[in-house]
Amino acid sequence: MVVLIILIGAFYALPNLYGEDPALQVSGAHGLDVDSAAMGSVQKALDGAGIKARYELENGQLMVRFNTTEDQLVARDLASKALGENYITALNLAPATPAWMRSLGMHPLKLGLDLRGGVHFLMEVDMDAAMKKMTDQLVNDFRTELRNNGIRLSGARAEGDSVVVAFRDSKTRDDALSLLTSKHKDFKLQGYDQDDRFFIRATMTPQKLSEVRTNAVDQNINIIRNRVNELGVAEPLVQRQGADRVVVELPGIQDTARAKEILGATATLEFRLVDNTADVAAAAQGHVPAGTEVLYDARHYPVVVAKQVILTGDHIVDASSSADENGRPQVNISLDSRGGNIMSNFTKDNVGKPMATNFIEYKVIQDDDPNALKPGDPGYKPKFKKVEQIINVATIQTRLGSSFRITGIDSVKEAHNLALLLRAGALIAPIQIVEERTIGPSLGQQNIDNGMKAMLYGMIFLVLFMIVYYKAFGFIADLALVFNMVLIVGVMSMIPGATMTLPGIAGIVLTLGMAVDANVLIYERIREELRAGRPVQAAINEGYSRAFVTIADSNITTFITGLILFMVGTGSVKGFALVLMIGLASSMFTAVTACRAIVNWIWGGRANLKTLSI
Repeated sequence: MVVLIILIGAFYALPNLYGEDPALQVSGAHGLDVDSAAMGSVQKALDGAGIKARYELENGQLMVRFNTTEDQLVARDLASKALGENYITALNLAPATPAWMRSLGMHPLKLGLDLRGGVHFLMEVDMDAAMKKMTDQLVNDFRTELRNNGIRLSGARAEGDSVVVAFRDSKTRDDALSLLTSKHKDFKLQGYDQDDRFFIRATMTPQKLSEVRTNAVDQNINIIRNRVNELGVAEPLVQRQGADRVVVELPGIQDTARAKEILGATATLEFRLVDNTADVAAAAQGHVPAGTEVLYDARHYPVVVAKQVILTGDHIVDASSSADENGRPQVNISLDSRGGNIMSNFTKDNVGKPMATNFIEYKVIQDDDPNALKPGDPGYKPKFKKVEQIINVATIQTRLGSSFRITGIDSVKEAHNLALLLRAGALIAPIQIVEERTIGPSLGQQNIDNGMKAMLYGMIFLVLFMIVYYKAFGFIADLALVFNMVLIVGVMSMIPGATMTLPGIAGIVLTLGMAVDANVLIYERIREELRAGRPVQAAINEGYSRAFVTIADSNITTFITGLILFMVGTGSVKGFALVLMIGLASSMFTAVTACRAIVNWIWGGRANLKTLSI
């Protein structure tokens, strides 16, 4: 059993002997697979620049490995230009583990930012789009409030950071001004006349304006954190930088292309009523009925929908992908209580009418001007365009509640990505990755070297001390230390998402000391039994059996402390606690079971043994 467990640990620790290659990962946007034609385009572009690379096309993704980071950086720009916006290219550090190991699920231990570095994204929030979304929502809110209170208005529109509402007479305008003033204290409301029409202008106060901008970034940060959690990244860093930027650092992540797509995507849904009485052909030519607009589906077929939005993705609390009764992909939607009420009230009155699901995202507009600022340049501001696509039109068969489903999605992968985005939350405003790079150790190479030296020197000191003080039994304890190290690395490599950080190294050093402490307790007990005149075999048996209770008590109490740290801690604290718990379990096995097995193998069959090398 001991040999089998140690061999399994060594087997899964083996990939850590191989290094990593600078790589470029290419994946398709919105579920698109990378095919041989796309790989050929990348290969042609890199060959033309004289860059040597190794290509791996697997599971619809392309991994291009390079010999140097310089080739990697140049290749990213060339590949992005060759493939266009339908593909995502991202920097990566690909393990150099042989293919046969990867096929068996063997992977190297993931290192944190403070040991190996990782991927760094600098993201910028489009404040103009955030304000436009806010004012558009205010237009709808003002309309609803006035109509619910019996006040007729002739129109409402957004103008910059303000909302303008029009009325047919001054009395109605004054009634509306009184109502809105009582309900919206954060707005400066002013009535005025123009061209025999009567208006109210609602402008946000400076405090409200600052609050909206701050909330846009804060809510985006929370949503990005949710998306990072969906990616399963251990110990990520997501924090604000300046007024409208967010820093995201992902340690030990492998699928950086998917991370780039998921983190930067600004996706949400709108549910709108379809005008099935409109002339679709005429509407597509510009003759659109009042109160409607023309949107297009994936086949570029026009759909005439009402401008009024029934419900947005802000009310979605859960989303999951599955297959319908015909095996086609679908997304199951769950709404919050307010969204459920809105959907229920609307569908109750519109049974038999078609409703469209509109997918919205914001894409960056590429500036072809050679003198324009590029991503990463000081002062660079990305420009976005709103892209809308009808992904589903379905007839309302019955009154809907808080749960329903969306069908008509092209692929399982696209359904999975859409569900992930909706589940993690729709970004409050478009966000663009303005800088992407792999980063080195955040604590500096010197600190890393010092941490490794501490572990090495500590182990050398323990090895020498145990051999000098306990002789042959000390050598067995040292052998158990090596087994302990192998098991810790092997188990950490087996756990998905586990990341080794500098505090984790401290946990290993502490574990090594505690492992030796267990051997010391056993050996001292054996010495006491020998001094009391017990036979050698009896002394060995008593030493292991009676010291085990003390060893178990100390290790269990420490393990409970580590478990509490893991449950309530975050970041490096959680990483330290995980290594500590694994180390404690491993040291209990190696110090007691493994050492006992070796001792029994060497001395167990010698009944007439008079002395021990201890």
